[in-house]
Amino acid sequence: MPKSSASATRNVRYRQRLRDAGLEEILLQLPRETVELLDAIKERQALRSRGQAFQQLVERGRATAQQMS
Repeated sequence: MPKSSASATRNVRYRQRLRDAGLEEILLQLPRETVELLDAIKERQALRSRGQAFQQLVERGRATAQQMS
């Protein structure tokens, strides 16, 4: 199996495992300042990834929106 084909197969399997776990991978283009904020949150809260920091911000925003409605 060519390398690109093997790599594609691994990516498909990885994404399937994410979906099976109720997760989905996305790619975001953000301003540098926003990435720096995510990095600061990640460091301050000892998170493993920027994705976890992003998820916390989304959940806080969701909670605030629910309180306002």
